[in-house]
Amino acid sequence: MPDYEIHHWRKWFTFALNFNQSAFSSNWSAGGVSAVAVGTNIIYRTEYNKSPFVYTAEVNFLYGRSKNKGQGARKTNDRLFIDNKLATKLSQNWYFFGSLSIETQIDKGYQYPDPNPPILISNFFAPGYITESIGFEYKPSKYFDLRLGTGTARQTLVLDDSVRKVQSYGLEEGKNVRNELAFQAVALFDKDIMQNLHLNWRYALFIPYGRPLAYVNHRLDLTLIARVNKLINVTINGTALYNKDTSPDIQATEGLALGLMYKFP
Repeated sequence: MPDYEIHHWRKWFTFALNFNQSAFSSNWSAGGVSAVAVGTNIIYRTEYNKSPFVYTAEVNFLYGRSKNKGQGARKTNDRLFIDNKLATKLSQNWYFFGSLSIETQIDKGYQYPDPNPPILISNFFAPGYITESIGFEYKPSKYFDLRLGTGTARQTLVLDDSVRKVQSYGLEEGKNVRNELAFQAVALFDKDIMQNLHLNWRYALFIPYGRPLAYVNHRLDLTLIARVNKLINVTINGTALYNKDTSPDIQATEGLALGLMYKFP
């Protein structure tokens, strides 16, 4: 008999560290502010595959801070996302799945209305989102899959009363949790689109039952990585989202950085 061992578990780990710095002499005639910024992105993913079952788990942590001369350190990025999914194969490309995801931030976030003092608008699980979903998954290739969560529940939590007094995040007066039932669609793409150029994007659609269409949520996260060599890379991160419970307008953020990246395997 062949002498080999079948491994059903696979693991991936990515660590990225970005650093930006600028400095000006006191007599620099064109003006400018000395600044330092540091950002990190940690991604851990594991998969258990033993037909017909597939279990995947992912932890994505993004955090950054900047310090401008004359100002205190300020947060530039902060996101903790945990996703767990168990699926069973129905056909070549279709699966039935159940998933649990958690999303929040780990540090306090502030608005800085000049000349007024900073205003606390976010904290750990303020807000936080817990989403449970069951439905069908279409996976025609290794780099793309589409989840259709026909039965989805989401809890929005604001556990810091200081935050809730400033921003309710759609919660009723005096409550720290809101429950919603919804339809959810999640599309994921993760592939090298060119040599040394990797694209990853994730789009999530959340349609709550019993609420007007204005309360449909959209979120798109995109990361484009250009590898200079095995350790050095240029990264572009971008997020666009619409959630009327947090803002009546589309929100967006973008970042461009040069840094170090370690991937295993």
